[in-house]
Amino acid sequence: MQVSGVDEDGIQHPQPAHLVCLLAEAKAAAVHAQLTDPTIHAVLGCDSVLAFEGEVFGKPADAEEAKARWQRMRGHWGDLHTGHCLIAMSQASEISSQCQCVTTRVLFADLSDAEIDAYVGSGEPLQCAGGFALEGRGGCVIERLDGCYSNVIGLSLPLLRCWLPQGS
Repeated sequence: MQVSGVDEDGIQHPQPAHLVCLLAEAKAAAVHAQLTDPTIHAVLGCDSVLAFEGEVFGKPADAEEAKARWQRMRGHWGDLHTGHCLIAMSQASEISSQCQCVTTRVLFADLSDAEIDAYVGSGEPLQCAGGFALEGRGGCVIERLDGCYSNVIGLSLPLLRCWLPQGS
């Protein structure tokens, strides 16, 4: 895994599904441009945002913002969009790319203020798009998912399976 160094705040788009594809493409392209290892034949860039009531949520800036978001989100649905961009290099040095967004609906538990304080106090919500990590403590504060589970963690494995040659 390699960090791209892309300035995510410098990329904007009003549609969350399109925004995450732009971000994923920028990240994949930045890493591809830095490649020096000739044995690497593919680069995958991903990025996620949560769309909630017409707003786009990336990572909360601080605990206060995370708490305010959770107070709004509790008991409601949001859409977690993850953009995926695969840049592949053939042995003939041909480059191809494909980008796609996968969206999963997320139902947030109807947490009490004390539960929100405890979750935000763990620090976990500050590290994740939308302010939750399904694979961590956030798994206990999500009531239901409609769509791809692995997408919420940051990478749609079913999409990746479709993109990669069989046996890869």
